[in-house]
Order: sequence, then structure tokens, then C-alpha cells
Amino acid sequence: MTGRRLRFVAASTLVVGLISAIWIYLNAASSTGDTLRYNPEESKQYLRAMELYGGKANVMAAELRQWFDSLWHGTRLAYTVACATVLLAGAFWFAAVASEE
Repeated sequence: MTGRRLRFVAASTLVVGLISAIWIYLNAASSTGDTLRYNPEESKQYLRAMELYGGKANVMAAELRQWFDSLWHGTRLAYTVACATVLLAGAFWFAAVASEE
């Protein structure tokens, strides 16, 4: 691919990705109704049992998994899509600059 095509791909990726992120953000902000549900994985008894059977590493791994899973729902999904879009468009842009040299 030439540098011109790569720049076009970078610009179109950036535009489509950011528009998608804005759309996700606006639609996710209006559907925040079930925030008062009980989550048994956040109780002290559950965390103590996890620590008892697997140690602190088990608790930390479970918290990391919950954090990673939260990136794919609601407004965090919009932020994830926006960051991925910027990184991907930047990679195409740097490829375009490198191909011209």
C-alpha cells in the first residue's frame, strides 16, 4: 500500500471508530437502570472464601477479570472503542509515514 492509501485508511478508521464510540456512549448512558442489583461476588463472605481457598492472588485475579469484563459494557465500551480506534488509526498513520521514507 502506498502512503496515501494508508493515510486514507487511518482517517476513515478514526472517523468511523469515533462516531461508533459516540453512538455507543449515547445509547449506553440512557440504559443505566439496573445498578442496584445484589452481586454476591462483592460480599465479604465470598471474598474471604476466595482468599481462603486460593490466596490473595486468587482475589486479585478475580478482580482483574471483573475489571476486564466491565470494559465491554455500557459507557466503558465506548471508551474502549475510542482508545482502540485511536491506536489503530495511529498505527496506520505511522505505517504511511514509514512507507514514504
